[in-house]
Amino acid sequence: MDTSVVLQSAATTSSPALILRPWCMEDVAALVEAFRDPVLRHWTSHVVENEADGARWVRAQQREWAAGNRFGFAVCETQPSSVREQLVGHVVLKEVTSGKPAAEVGYWTAAHARGRGVALRALEALTSWAFGTFEADGLERLELFHQVGNLASCQVARKSRYDFDSVLPAAPPSFPHEGHLHTRHTSV
Repeated sequence: MDTSVVLQSAATTSSPALILRPWCMEDVAALVEAFRDPVLRHWTSHVVENEADGARWVRAQQREWAAGNRFGFAVCETQPSSVREQLVGHVVLKEVTSGKPAAEVGYWTAAHARGRGVALRALEALTSWAFGTFEADGLERLELFHQVGNLASCQVARKSRYDFDSVLPAAPPSFPHEGHLHTRHTSV
C-alpha cells in the first residue's frame, strides 16, 4: 500500500484544517507528550512512556502499513500562520483483508485538542478513504469498539453515523471492561 496517502479535513469556523498522514519518526516527541495525558492512557492499551517507546510505536505503525493490513494516521492541525503541523490525534483502519467484509477503526485525541471535533472529522475522513479504497476488495462494514464508560468515544461514534450494534464482554488485557460495538456500512 502506498505510504504517501494523505487525507484532509477542511477547516471549520472553530477549528483549523486537519491533515491525516502516516506516522513518521519526527512525530515521536509529540506522541510521547500526548501519552502523558492520564485520560488517554486510561482508554488505550498502548504505553508510550519515553522516546524509545514512541520510536517503537511509530516503527510498528510503519511495519503494519507496509504489510497492508493496518493503516495508522497521525492527525495534525495545520495553521495558516505556521509552517509546522501540530499533532492532535490518531486514527487507524485495522484488520483489512481482501475478501473480508469488515474492518475495524479506532482513534484517540490529544488532551489539548479535545472538544473541538477532531476525532469526528478525522474518523469521517478515514471512513470515506477506507470505503473508497477497499470496497472493491469486499469491504462492506466498518466496526468501532470502545469501552462502555468511554462516553466521549460513544458520542463520536454516534455523530459519525456508526450505529450502535451490541454490548461486548470484557476481553482483557487490551479490552478490560465491557464495550460497545458500533458499525457503519458502505451505504450510509
